[in-house]
Amino acid sequence: MPPITSESRELASSGAASPVTRRLAARHVREARDRLTSTSGTRPVFDYELLRLFAQNRLSASPLILVLIVTIGLLSGLWTQALSSGVWTVGALIIHLAIIGKCRQFLDAPANTANLRSSRMQFIMLDLFFGMAWTFILIHPIGGDGQSGTFMLFVMLLVVAISSMLASSVPIAVFALTLPVTVAIALDFALKGTLHDYILAIMALTAEGYFSLLAYRLYSTTLATLEARAEKDALIGELEQSKSISDEARRRAEAANIAKSRFLAQMSHELRTPLNAILGFSEVMKGEIFGQHAVAAYKDYAGDIHSSGVHLLNLINEILDLSRIEAGRYELNEEPVSLNRVVEDCHHLLKLRAGNRGITIHELFEPDLPKLWADERAVRQICLNLLSNAIKFTPQGGEIWLKVGWTASGGQYMSVKDTGPGIPEEEIPIVLASFGQGSNSIKSAEQGAGLGLPIAKNLIDLHGGTFTLKSKLRIGTEVVVTFPPERVMSALAPIAERVPSIAPHSPDLSSAADEGGGRAKRALFGAGG
Repeated sequence: MPPITSESRELASSGAASPVTRRLAARHVREARDRLTSTSGTRPVFDYELLRLFAQNRLSASPLILVLIVTIGLLSGLWTQALSSGVWTVGALIIHLAIIGKCRQFLDAPANTANLRSSRMQFIMLDLFFGMAWTFILIHPIGGDGQSGTFMLFVMLLVVAISSMLASSVPIAVFALTLPVTVAIALDFALKGTLHDYILAIMALTAEGYFSLLAYRLYSTTLATLEARAEKDALIGELEQSKSISDEARRRAEAANIAKSRFLAQMSHELRTPLNAILGFSEVMKGEIFGQHAVAAYKDYAGDIHSSGVHLLNLINEILDLSRIEAGRYELNEEPVSLNRVVEDCHHLLKLRAGNRGITIHELFEPDLPKLWADERAVRQICLNLLSNAIKFTPQGGEIWLKVGWTASGGQYMSVKDTGPGIPEEEIPIVLASFGQGSNSIKSAEQGAGLGLPIAKNLIDLHGGTFTLKSKLRIGTEVVVTFPPERVMSALAPIAERVPSIAPHSPDLSSAADEGGGRAKRALFGAGG
């Protein structure tokens, strides 16, 4: 059972069902289940991968093991009888071939974790027999002279080193193969009773410990690599699942957006028809065209009906404009537009409304600005929305500055700055969202639908410009919209007329001048002139 970390304990105690918490809990449950069903204390998938690596390593090194067995058999024949060394060589080759056959059988079989326990045990037993075979050849009759000790130690180190590297993915198999050889060699040295032999015995045991530690480190590295790969595969699976979920959510959102646009387009016609009748008849009643009302209050009621209808019609138009922009169906009717003139017209339209509230509007226009290639209706709507918001939220006796001029990159900008209460910094994304309203607008008596700023921002985005809103509490708000330099229509330079050159030694100067004048006239008035 994996230990519960402080991070998982804090996440569990917080009770937050976040994706990280769910992933962590699922991982702990999966690891606990896998460890209970594993044969080596790891996950069953890792057990199979470790055995597969063991089989692949033994197969890849099989030629080297064959050469080693034959070489040791031939060298042992120098000290022992040829028959005994030959019998050992044949026996060791048979055991080695049995290991190779078992490895091929395991790799050819389908990946089935049910037979891992038996396969693992067979590998361990075969390595145990292989290690005992090396024990017999090293301690049997060898040892009659002084050179046998060095030979025995060298062969033991060679067998232990090769086995530790090849069988590192199954640590028990390493001990099964190397421990009998090492113990037998160490006992053989110790029983001789000399100091030199004691040193060789200690060296043999030390070498066994070192290579065992090396094999364990290799095993740990291999297991960590497998765990990292499994974690990567799990993350890739989660990413693919999250991507499919997000794609499905996006398709649903697009379908809902299309349905919303169709609904708004259909409802606009259904609402505008009765609204036109309400506006027309209320205007007639308000103007008392067919005679005065018997009750004077009816005239005020008619005026209220007319103003409410105008407000509702403007709201419908704003919703439709926003829906067309979000659906990408708003088409710009581009033409040369004078930004100074448009802003000045919007100022005149709202000047009376600002004057009724005692608000002063200052104009700071850069003279002789060239025209913009833009949609005049859109530019006018941007200016009206920004100026209306400034008038709405500026208190009695406040001031508003309208600025138009050049940008540093060669474009043009329009700025609307007021001395209103300002917008908190955390509420700026809210007021720029559709139908979003800040705390000040909610407290204000003139509440709107929260569409003025989003429509202005989307319209300037369609022109390729930028929309910047800067605000400070109890100081004011400034909105700056910029048009890119590509939309500024700079005047073209006049075309210089090319006068034909006259040869210095022309025999007839008057005819050359007449011919040049005729070409100039044809260039100015056309070939038919």
